[in-house]
Amino acid sequence: MTLDQVKRGQTCRIINICDERIRAQAIRFGICEGEKVVCEEVIKAGPIILRKNNQQIALGRRVAGSIVVE
Repeated sequence: MTLDQVKRGQTCRIINICDERIRAQAIRFGICEGEKVVCEEVIKAGPIILRKNNQQIALGRRVAGSIVVE
């Protein structure tokens, strides 16, 4: 499953970030393979808002679609 398919309130673990550029950007925000994140909100036709610890991060659908989670 990819990150753009998660539901609001769901906790998931990042398995793989396929695109190397997106991986580099995600690491800057503290998101890397093996990390657990919580889906705070899914905005219809908009970004996915994640929470990791006390930080919220909004990811666009294209970016979220390239991140594999379980």
